[in-house]
Amino acid sequence: MGRATGAMLLLGTATWVGCEGAQGPAGADGAKGQDGQDGVQGPSGDPGAPGPGTQGQPGPGATARAPGVESGTPLSSVIAVTFRGDLGTGATNVAEYVKARVEQVVTGRLPSPLVFPLSPASTDTVRSVPGLYPTTVIKWMDPLAFAKGGARFGANVDYIAFFGDGWSQDGRAPQYHGQGAAGWMWINHEYVSGTKPRVGTAPIGQHLDFARFLRNTGALANTVADGTSWQADALVSYNREWKKQVGGTWMRVVQDPATGGWAVDRNAANVRYDASSATLAKVVGVTLSAEDHDDSGVALAAGVVPGTHSNCSGGQTPWGTIIVGEENVQGVYGDPEAALWTGKNDWIPAAPGFAPGAPLAPDFSAPAEGDMVSGDRNSTHLKDGYGYLTEVDPGQPADLWYGKDATKPGAGHRKLGVMGRAHWENASFVVDADWKLLANQPVVIYGGDDRRGGRIFKFVSQGKYTSGMTQAQVRALLDAGTLYVAHFAGLDNATGDTLVGGVVPTDAAPGHGRWIQLGLDSVDLAPNGEAFGRPTLQVGAALRDANHNAMGGFVNDDQVRKLLWTAANKVGVMELNRPEDTEWNPKDPSGTPLLYVAFTEHGDPTALDQQGRVATAVLQDGVWVKKERGAQDNRAVDKVGSIFAIREADPAAPAGSRTFDFFRVWKGEAAATSAAPEFAAAKPDNLVIDREGGVWFGTDGNFGVNKVADGVFYLDQAPAHRASPYFRKAFRVLSMPSDAEATGPAFNSDMTSLFVSVQHPGEDSFSVWP
Repeated sequence: MGRATGAMLLLGTATWVGCEGAQGPAGADGAKGQDGQDGVQGPSGDPGAPGPGTQGQPGPGATARAPGVESGTPLSSVIAVTFRGDLGTGATNVAEYVKARVEQVVTGRLPSPLVFPLSPASTDTVRSVPGLYPTTVIKWMDPLAFAKGGARFGANVDYIAFFGDGWSQDGRAPQYHGQGAAGWMWINHEYVSGTKPRVGTAPIGQHLDFARFLRNTGALANTVADGTSWQADALVSYNREWKKQVGGTWMRVVQDPATGGWAVDRNAANVRYDASSATLAKVVGVTLSAEDHDDSGVALAAGVVPGTHSNCSGGQTPWGTIIVGEENVQGVYGDPEAALWTGKNDWIPAAPGFAPGAPLAPDFSAPAEGDMVSGDRNSTHLKDGYGYLTEVDPGQPADLWYGKDATKPGAGHRKLGVMGRAHWENASFVVDADWKLLANQPVVIYGGDDRRGGRIFKFVSQGKYTSGMTQAQVRALLDAGTLYVAHFAGLDNATGDTLVGGVVPTDAAPGHGRWIQLGLDSVDLAPNGEAFGRPTLQVGAALRDANHNAMGGFVNDDQVRKLLWTAANKVGVMELNRPEDTEWNPKDPSGTPLLYVAFTEHGDPTALDQQGRVATAVLQDGVWVKKERGAQDNRAVDKVGSIFAIREADPAAPAGSRTFDFFRVWKGEAAATSAAPEFAAAKPDNLVIDREGGVWFGTDGNFGVNKVADGVFYLDQAPAHRASPYFRKAFRVLSMPSDAEATGPAFNSDMTSLFVSVQHPGEDSFSVWP
């Protein structure tokens, strides 16, 4: 029991919509279901047990299958791992059950022959520990409604948030409130795997699967597997449809009380938000370089941009909206900072528009080339319109940008320019033990710039939250505030996860850092001022200085926010090892609220040296010239990642904290060199904090490091276990299919189910899952 079989996975996917190709031997016919519309899969009767093929034959109530991706194609999916019984532990939900098993391991009372944690392996299935049962909720290209031609579920899934029905009663926050067996889910769609089509070149991987789907549905007329058939007109059509595969999905889900499986309510008002101009958002907090247009060329209102894309992780706000991180936008409409730094973080001397000794003049114009950009000039958009933490008002029309409708004050979608442009992956909020904002304090948002050498940022609103504020009033608090960047003083530039001298920072002997205000009016001391013989140099002055640290001078705070990576480099902020997720834990087992950070890995040279100077630039006769990189500026040593905790100087009022302690709570391992390989895992990614303060995480890259599938892990930090060898060990709870990343873990309201995104199965290695 507990290991997912084909039958288990099919509990949530009794109908395979949009598949085409070889079918496994039929199972017994199920009861007759309702007749579906022509060309679309109708609800079938319950299928019989599947044969050894991919899926049993649907019951006779099903119509002919709709054109779709090829059978056997690996599909990104959302799964639910559901608690189905305590098995003698006395638990009532997933979290309690796993913690009970951990307690048995620590005390040596684990019943024989039970295996816990889940054994390491790499299979083409979803596996879970005994007592938990995985089912598939939805997969790429599944319809979100019964109507023919309606919206479909998007591509590679990532961040998940759950809103139980009735969560907002009595001013509650959505986290762990409302019904547990019915509610709304938000899911991010980050990208499409493989290689896109180009003139004369056919697509590969998921792009080819999607092109075949478009061919089968009539959206493309060319022979998609033949490169010669891909000409400009086909690319315009393809890119128009590609934009609809990313962004996010808002859908209602319900649980079957008999099986525990989850399914989409296709009669609900489910909505897709995507990268096309069907979705509109207003950039607030900065002024765009120009006015943009929609995908047909029609001018948009000032500050409004079409679509959101590259959505990786995010955050569920305490007031009921969703923050999505627009991460790797550089491949779509371009990155203005790419003119200053190479992909290996090398400084580019006298780069156009960034020449040292001159004001910064970044190019934010729409590029002529890039993903989703075709021969249609209207398909491209401004560089500074993307790369933000984007607040989606779920359930509202996709084209309702923030401030558009005066009859809906405070409603609509916006991009938080107040926090700047970065490779944003996530957002988290300072909350109390009931997951509500702290009364009579400013709103505090943390976010991580997920790049090698990225930093952690903190936004503190200018106004304060007071109990009883409406959603519109709370959202208005984010219109103005102060942006800070975390400087991990004393961190070793050669490792990124130890202090200078190789010392591991612990909760008893932590490292010390400070929050540096990042702006032209900042009077905080620049971290690299002393290295340049200017120990009293202030951050604002350093940013304006057109010759400081081999970079031109910033001319306004809009530039600072749009070029966060460059601004942090200029003043010498310590680089970090890909901060992929930040999560505030108001109920931490330590007894003090902590901010957890997942550092996935680094593996590249750093842009700066230990003193915060550009590692590949040297000043000679008043001119910055290229120099050779030092060995200490290469962080290739970190291939496994770690999880850190940040303890604010005043955990009860983090808005006012200007200093913090930091320490490592978990270090990734290579199984080949681990003393306990069953606990070895690498490259932590998304974090989730359970209702009682337990810390869980998914991995992205354990498959490559350890040849063991990525999965979801529980990090044991029970104070009573501190003296145990299992303290702060990662207990594997769930294992992914081949080469699939475990992303977006999220509990339902009562924690009886854990939702997980199975992202990019088979992207680089064999998979036919599901």
